[in-house]
Amino acid sequence: MTRILVPDNLKTGVDKVSWYTPTINKTYHEMAEHYGTAVIPARVRKPKDKPNAEGAVGIISTWIIAALRNQKFFSLRELNAAIYEKLSEFNSKPFQKKPGSRLSVFLEEEKSALMPLPATPYELAFWKKATVQFNYHIAVEKMNYSVPYEYIKHVVDVRITKNVVEVFFNNHRIASHVRLYGRVGQYSTIVEHMPEDHKNYTTWNAERFISWAEGIGPNTVITIRAILSAHKIEQQGYKSCMALLKLADKYSVIRVEAACKKALSYTPRPSYKSIQTILKTGQDKVIAQKDPTPTTNENTLNFGFTRGSGYYGGNQ
Repeated sequence: MTRILVPDNLKTGVDKVSWYTPTINKTYHEMAEHYGTAVIPARVRKPKDKPNAEGAVGIISTWIIAALRNQKFFSLRELNAAIYEKLSEFNSKPFQKKPGSRLSVFLEEEKSALMPLPATPYELAFWKKATVQFNYHIAVEKMNYSVPYEYIKHVVDVRITKNVVEVFFNNHRIASHVRLYGRVGQYSTIVEHMPEDHKNYTTWNAERFISWAEGIGPNTVITIRAILSAHKIEQQGYKSCMALLKLADKYSVIRVEAACKKALSYTPRPSYKSIQTILKTGQDKVIAQKDPTPTTNENTLNFGFTRGSGYYGGNQ
């Protein structure tokens, strides 16, 4: 690998043109650092800053592109093989005004000055900015990744590769995640990024909620199971289960069990809201009672709108 790269001031390589302090594209700069080389762009409209490269462009256009212009290729591999063959021929061709060839000059003078390649190739990455939301996550490619909660509302830099998502704040890496693929809206959350009260919440699971409900009553257990099964992702129902079970602190265990029983008489899948409404309105205290007085001809005569059998000719 060469120690210095001298590119043109192309937009994909140089963000800000300056002879003294040019701003190199972040991805391009990262690649150069990986290979241990420096990027020093040429001055604008100064071809003499890189005469060998400028001259080679014209020569290769004549030697390779012109030589292959009448040939047809049906795959990129065929085209690359033909170009490689012509390039090898071009580099081995003797100079016209001095001894040797481009290949011999490279082997004798330039090869020893090159640096060895690193053990691993550079992995292409792209950067973007993101704002840390109140749930201490950032959204990247419609997926959500956690960062330490101290950075809520801060703008961070995100480096995205094929397999990794890294988060930086003031050039310091604060989080790293395996990149998520598949269903949109997935979450990658690291426990260490959570506030203390959220860390305690992660210890809960379905079995713990059901065990808690068993201490209240069988109808409460059925209701908790129904809430958990109503969500595609079980964890989405944890907040509702927690809120329902905590109603026992406000209304008593007996009333919560009665409210669950009443809700289950309406629907096999009651929600936290329905249980809360039953308790607020006191519907759990209402007991359906039957009228102990049997319906007979005698007591129906007490109502003026009731017609007897005589009206319909029953006495004839």
